[in-house]
Amino acid sequence: MVMIACCIELRFLNSTRRVRIMKITILQILYGMLAVIGVCVTWYFNLQPMEMSYIEGLYDNPAASSFTNDLIVVVTAFLVFSFVETGRLKMSYGLWAAIFVLTFVIAAAMTVPLFMLLRERRLIAMAE
Repeated sequence: MVMIACCIELRFLNSTRRVRIMKITILQILYGMLAVIGVCVTWYFNLQPMEMSYIEGLYDNPAASSFTNDLIVVVTAFLVFSFVETGRLKMSYGLWAAIFVLTFVIAAAMTVPLFMLLRERRLIAMAE
C-alpha cells in the first residue's frame, strides 16, 4: 500500500494537459518494499502477548538494553537528517511531522525507508 501510494505520481503539464508519469527506479521499489516489510516484522511482535510492559522489555537484559540504546541514537540521527533534508530539498514540513509521529507510533523500520523513498522521488523530480 505504501509503495503504491508513493511510487505513482501524475502531473499535468501547463497548457497541453498531457499526463506524465514520474520515473520509477529499482531503488524506489526497494525502499517501498522495505517500508512494508518494516511494518510487518515489527508489528508481528508488537501484537504478541507480553508478560511485562513494553518499556520494561526494552531493558530486560543487557542485549535488549544495548539494542534499545542503539536504536535511540539511530532514530535521533535519522530525525535530524530527515529534518535537514526536508528543508534542503524543499519538501513539506507537514510530511516531516507525519514521519516523526509515525516513527514512534508505527515503527522506525517503516518510516526510514518511507522517507528515503520520498526523498528519492523528490531528487528525481528536481532533476527533471
